[in-house]
Amino acid sequence: MLLHGLGATGEVWEQVVAGWHGSWLVPDLPGHGRSAPLDRYSFGSLAAAVATVVPREPVAVLGHSLGGVVGLALASGWFGVEVTTAVGVGIKVRWTDEELAKAAALAAKPAKVFATRDEAAERAAKMAGVPLRHGVSEVDGGWAPALDMGAFGVGRPDLAGLVMAAQAHVVLAAGENDPMCPREHLEELVPEPVVLTGAGHNVHVESPSALSPLLAQLAR
Repeated sequence: MLLHGLGATGEVWEQVVAGWHGSWLVPDLPGHGRSAPLDRYSFGSLAAAVATVVPREPVAVLGHSLGGVVGLALASGWFGVEVTTAVGVGIKVRWTDEELAKAAALAAKPAKVFATRDEAAERAAKMAGVPLRHGVSEVDGGWAPALDMGAFGVGRPDLAGLVMAAQAHVVLAAGENDPMCPREHLEELVPEPVVLTGAGHNVHVESPSALSPLLAQLAR
């Protein structure tokens, strides 16, 4: 199962799965793309919603950023999903009060409506940090990013607690040039994080082949 980051949609994994011959489950997280919003966003509520579409059989999870945190929550077993391996890529470990306040302010803003689909797509891509085709929807008065702004209010994850609670093999990774997720931050959580040479934050879009070592761990 592949879980995208905040603001994105499942489409960001297209190049990752292009050469894979196994089975994939690639949902849009609640409040993203074509998935319905939630009344309140927390890592638990996101995980509970994702759990409803997971087959009742062992599953390996690869999640990016927010999706990586949701994957760790699922790996706890609290949501009825049996996760064998949970790989988190580009998960932000340290949050300042200023960053959390900015995210909360974004969560309180209404979605901006644009006159054209292209303008809305440009805004959606800016919020996600990656190009998107399915990140917009038609609304009264025009077009808007499909992202529910409330998702920005998900808060600070208890990563140490989630790693400790995981009933699965946990791998944390980040691009070598990811400013949001330096190696030393990941080393606070796991002894040997995977550093993806030459990659940035959105490695799954920028350089999908760089994820090959992580995909090999999922396939075990």
